[in-house]
Amino acid sequence: MTASKQALTLTATLLLAGCGTLPAPAPDAPAATQPPVVLTPAPAPATALQLADDTHAQDAVIYALGLIGNQYRFGGRNPDSGLDCSGMVSWIFEQVAGIRLPHNAAQIARLARPVDRASLQPGDLVFFNTSGKPHSHMGIYAGEGRFIHAPSTRGKYVRTDALDSGWFASRISGLRTLRRDV
Repeated sequence: MTASKQALTLTATLLLAGCGTLPAPAPDAPAATQPPVVLTPAPAPATALQLADDTHAQDAVIYALGLIGNQYRFGGRNPDSGLDCSGMVSWIFEQVAGIRLPHNAAQIARLARPVDRASLQPGDLVFFNTSGKPHSHMGIYAGEGRFIHAPSTRGKYVRTDALDSGWFASRISGLRTLRRDV
C-alpha cells in the first residue's frame, strides 16, 4: 500500500470514528449567566437523567434545526467554531435546559433511558454504530422519521437525515430519552 493510500485510510478511519472517542474537553466558558440546572435521577435505571421540563425536548429540536449548515469540527462544542455530534447535543441541551451533558456519545447513551421506536418523540436521542462500537455517533430525533446531527463524512455540516434510509438506517444502535413522561 502506498503512503498516500495509507494516509487516506487513516484519515477515513478517524473521520468515521466520529465524536464518540474523544475525551471530554475542558469546559468552555458558559454561554449563559445562569448556573446549570441539576438533573433529577430517573427511577430506573438509577443512572438515568431526566429533563426538568419535557418542553425542553421540543426546544432542543428547534434549536438543532437552527444549527443546520453549521460547520463540523472533530471535538467541537461551539457553533461558532464547529460542532461534532456529541458536542452539538451537549451544547443544545445546555442552552435549552441548562444542563451539561458529557461530550461523548457513549456516555450520553448511558445517562439517558432507552425508549422503543413507537415511543420515540422529537427531542429524543438517536445513536449509531459508525465505527464498530455502539453509540459512536448520535443525533436528535426531529420527528417524522428524521434526525439532526453533525456528521463527519459526506458534507461537513450539521444536517438532517432519515432514520430508515441511507447509510445510517442499518447502523442504529440505540434510541434514548431524557423526557420525564416516558
